[in-house]
Amino acid sequence: MLNSSPFGGVAGSSRQLIINADDFGLSADTNRGIIQCREQGVLTSASLMVRAVAAKQAAEYAAVDPGLSLGLHVELGEWELHADQWVQTQFVLPLDNPTAVRDEIVRQLDAFRKLTGRDPTHLDSHQHAHQRVSVKVLMRELAAQMGIVLRGDSRHVRFWGAFYGQDEHLCPMPENVSATNLRKLLTKLQPGITELSCHPGLDYQLNSNYRDQRPLELQTLCDPMIRQEIEQLGIALISFSTAMSLSE
Repeated sequence: MLNSSPFGGVAGSSRQLIINADDFGLSADTNRGIIQCREQGVLTSASLMVRAVAAKQAAEYAAVDPGLSLGLHVELGEWELHADQWVQTQFVLPLDNPTAVRDEIVRQLDAFRKLTGRDPTHLDSHQHAHQRVSVKVLMRELAAQMGIVLRGDSRHVRFWGAFYGQDEHLCPMPENVSATNLRKLLTKLQPGITELSCHPGLDYQLNSNYRDQRPLELQTLCDPMIRQEIEQLGIALISFSTAMSLSE
């Protein structure tokens, strides 16, 4: 297993990187892929979907790997692109009721605590639902109360979503998640702390328009050349817990 402490130490590096897998708990085979990236690759963090079928299995794995950051991946629905418009196709609840949205987020946070016995190390959401202003306000409050990072809303940890195998029209772009491209991205990493999101998995039956890209991401994240590139560039791989201690 790759230790989440950095190569060569944080003190000697001007660039720190958190590599976070979304959708932990989505399915047993998604979990299997994420765990492989943790044990054989460069993954330092994951975000748990507490409503998903394999959430308990994911939480059990995280319990024996305390170095793995584990955040809450809030799930409020599913959206699909139709004629260049995002349409909600699956509902956890309507997003136009702030009270109901708050109650659901708190319910998922409570479920996280019951599954893991602890608070999340960070907050984010499925399909970036928290970028909606009404949702962001609620999640920002929770993150502040717990003293943790909300994705894309932190002065200390910038979010970088460049490692993704589709374009803005959801057309497959497998070259974006190749080892060659990730090595190029690493050379562009800015000073400070960055979270790079990913979606590895091995569920070939998954009902998702991103199903085929997940094994490609896994292959890249487990490629020894990626670890070597990180070392050569002097990038420190860290967890969210380390990130928060650095920002104090």
